[in-house]
Amino acid sequence: MKRFFKLSLLLMLLVLSSCIVTKRKYDDMLAQKVKTEGELADKADQLDKANAQLKDLDGKLAKLKEDTTSLGEMKRSTGQKLTDLNKEYDQLNAYYKNLLNNSGKLNRDLAQQKEQLFAIQENLDRTRKLNDSLGTSLMEREHKVKELEQILSNKDKAVQDLKNKISNALLNFKENDLTVNVKNGKVYVSLAEQLLFGSGSINVDSKGVTALQQLAKAIKDQKDIQIMVEGHTDNVPIGKKSTYMQDNWDLSVMRATSITKILTNAGVSASQITASGKGEYSPLVANSSDQNKQKNRRTEIIITPNLDELFKILGTN
Repeated sequence: MKRFFKLSLLLMLLVLSSCIVTKRKYDDMLAQKVKTEGELADKADQLDKANAQLKDLDGKLAKLKEDTTSLGEMKRSTGQKLTDLNKEYDQLNAYYKNLLNNSGKLNRDLAQQKEQLFAIQENLDRTRKLNDSLGTSLMEREHKVKELEQILSNKDKAVQDLKNKISNALLNFKENDLTVNVKNGKVYVSLAEQLLFGSGSINVDSKGVTALQQLAKAIKDQKDIQIMVEGHTDNVPIGKKSTYMQDNWDLSVMRATSITKILTNAGVSASQITASGKGEYSPLVANSSDQNKQKNRRTEIIITPNLDELFKILGTN
């Protein structure tokens, strides 16, 4: 009986412990759900912008399709002309043979018909060559259209996959500290100043180093990308000037350089990365409040896929 009582008590303790853990997990999942719903709304807006930014390439693709349609219509027109010329040639050839059986008084007409026949024959040959050339050109353009569509599809998928890979690598950071977006067919990783630097400093703090190392781990094996590190500031002049840092422009460049070194030390190829600074001259919002100034103090890491194959195809059209 005592043994049964002990077992019952142990079972109740296990049940109570399980309930406590489940409540904690529920709170965590609820917080994650709220965050995810906010991110989902942002990503929907970002997707609309990304689609608009492909407009230029879509315009070129539409022009290529329009040219292909025009060539198809021209091919059909020359095909009909070739058929008509064949009929005319057959008629004149039959007439010519009939003239051969007539008397000598028809020789003058016969000579004229010969000239017409030869002229039609030359025109027929030129039309055949043009038709063959148009057919070849049409097939080449159709092939280029399909190739361009496939490359655009592959590029969009590669950019989205890279964005998802980076987002997953940085999930443990707050949205106020960093965001990952797709614009103009590029992946933008925007890191707030509070994640990376103290006020006026060019030294990345430990939390920022961790974020950059996680980012480097996600992209260091991507050999088909180029990376631009852009430093940005607000319009408040720097407090302490030195020989190497006179203004916000200098500060933004030196911060970008510090970040670049952390990324390369973490495995990103130096040949793929460029450090630059825009100082206060490319703000997200007007520097009209402390909150807006905080938004403008940021570093953007812009990751661009290699589009050489796409530009090569466009350049041959």
